Amino acid sequence: MKKTGFCGLVIACLLFLSGCTMMNEEKIKLRDLDFTVLSQEMIPQQLLPIIEEKKTGAFQITYKDNANLYICIGYGEQKTGGYSIAVNELYLTDSNIVIDTSLLGPEPSEKEDPQPSYPYIVVKTEYLEQTVTFE
Repeated sequence: MKKTGFCGLVIACLLFLSGCTMMNEEKIKLRDLDFTVLSQEMIPQQLLPIIEEKKTGAFQITYKDNANLYICIGYGEQKTGGYSIAVNELYLTDSNIVIDTSLLGPEPSEKEDPQPSYPYIVVKTEYLEQTVTFE
C-alpha cells in the first residue's frame, strides 16, 4: 500500500514537472508587439461602458475590431489618486499574446489626492487571433 502511494506521488510529480515545461515552452517570445496606450478620448465608444462598469474591481478584458486588438487592464479602487500603470512587456508567442503590467504608486513628492481612483490602461496593438495572457 505504501509503495503504491509513493509511486502515485512520483507519477504526479513527473506530470506536474512536465506540465511546467510545457507552460514554459508556450512563453518563448517570437517578437515584441508595437502598441499605443490610449487616452480616454481614443478608447472605442463600445468599450467605455464596459470599463466604467468594471473599474471598481480589478479587471482584464480584450476587445477586437477589424484592424486592432485592445487590451484593457484595471487595478480596481485605490485609496488615493496619483497611480499609473506601466507596460513592462507585450509580445507574441507561438500560442498567445503576453502582456505584463505594473501598478505604480504616487510619487512621494506628489500631494496625495484623498479621493479614491480607479487606475486602468487600454493598450491598442495589431489584430491577432491569439489568446491574450495577462501576467
